[in-house]
Amino acid sequence: MKLIILDRDGTINSDSDEFVKTPDEWLPLPGALEAIARLNHAGWHVVIASNQSGLGRGLFDVVSLNAMHAKMMKLLAVQGGRIDAVFYCPHTAEENCQCRKPQPGLFEQIGARFGVPLKSVPVVGDSLRDVVVGAAVGCEPHLVLTGKSEKYRGIAPPEGLPAGTRVHQDLAAFADFILARSDAPAAGNR
Repeated sequence: MKLIILDRDGTINSDSDEFVKTPDEWLPLPGALEAIARLNHAGWHVVIASNQSGLGRGLFDVVSLNAMHAKMMKLLAVQGGRIDAVFYCPHTAEENCQCRKPQPGLFEQIGARFGVPLKSVPVVGDSLRDVVVGAAVGCEPHLVLTGKSEKYRGIAPPEGLPAGTRVHQDLAAFADFILARSDAPAAGNR
């Protein structure tokens, strides 16, 4: 199974220091939904692993979160794409849970649910914690310079990136990279 794990806020949709709390506030980043659809059409299954501490803070409820995801799915379907599953942590950092990134809980749930080892599964996020947790569980880390990392455009990426982290301008550039790599002939088949 070809699996990719994506962060949500700042990777697929615009992020906010005030939290994304309603479907009206959930706005896709330019080219992000098309990128997911292109990955789907190439045989990739895409899942989301997202911290949603706004739930634990009481800023929105599960009904609102589900409505945001329904909007995302509907807009994605228009592009011919899909998200296979959304995994989220509802806890605040103070709760010290095992599912809040950079802890590995969400990734362990994904591996168990899909019955796949996480080794070399591409993980994409806009923050250090997204790529740190991915690398810690054996995933292939990718940082996009959107959301929290937009400030690194044109300068060096943040310190502390795991070895081998690839940096892309946005989710569309990540999709270009993955699809070009998938299309490249194997070394022994040239």
